[in-house]
Amino acid sequence: MTRSRARLVAAFESERRRIERDLHDGAQQRLVALSMTLGLARLDAPEESPLADRLAAAHREADQVLAELRELIRGIHPQVLADYGLAAAIEDAADRSPVPVDTDVELPRLPEPVESAGYFAVREALANVAKHSGAARAEVWARYTDGALRIAVRDDGHGGADPARGTGLTGLADRLAVLDGTLTVTSPPGGPTALSVEVPCSPAPIA
Repeated sequence: MTRSRARLVAAFESERRRIERDLHDGAQQRLVALSMTLGLARLDAPEESPLADRLAAAHREADQVLAELRELIRGIHPQVLADYGLAAAIEDAADRSPVPVDTDVELPRLPEPVESAGYFAVREALANVAKHSGAARAEVWARYTDGALRIAVRDDGHGGADPARGTGLTGLADRLAVLDGTLTVTSPPGGPTALSVEVPCSPAPIA
C-alpha cells in the first residue's frame, strides 16, 4: 500500500511538471510572440486612430492573459521550486504574500513530491492568512531534522480557522497523508493560528 501510494504521488508530480512544461514552452511562448506582434503593429498604426485604439486594447489584453498564464504556471509547479528547491520557493511565496512574512528557513534539497507538498502547504497557509485571519504579520519556519521535513506557519490574526469551512486545509492534510506526513492546526478564537507540517523523508541525492 505504501509503495502504491508513493507511485501515485510520483505520477501526479510528473504529470504536474509535464503540464507546466507544455504551458511554458507552448502557450506562453505563443502569447509572448502575439504581444510582440501587436506592439509592432501599434507602431505602424496612425496615432489616435480607431485602429490604434483597438490595437492598444488587444495589446493590453494579450499582456494580461500572459500574466495570468504565468501565475497559473507558477501555481502548477513554480520554476523556483524546480530549480532551487523548497527553501527558495518558500522565500518566494513569502515575498508574494499580501501580509508581511518573516522567514527562518534552512533546508537541503528533498525528494520532489515532498518539496511540492511542503510548498503548497506554505502557500495555502499564507493564502488563508491573507484571506481569513486579519493578521498584520506571519512567520514561516522550516527545517529538516530527525529524518523529516518540518514546517511551521504562524500568524497574529484572530484565529478560529476551521478546516471544515473549505479553507483548503483538508485537501492539504490528504495530500500530506499520502506521503505519511501530518498537518496540525491550532487556531483558538482570538488567535494566534499555528500550522505545522511534518513529512518523513530523506534528503535528495546530490546530482
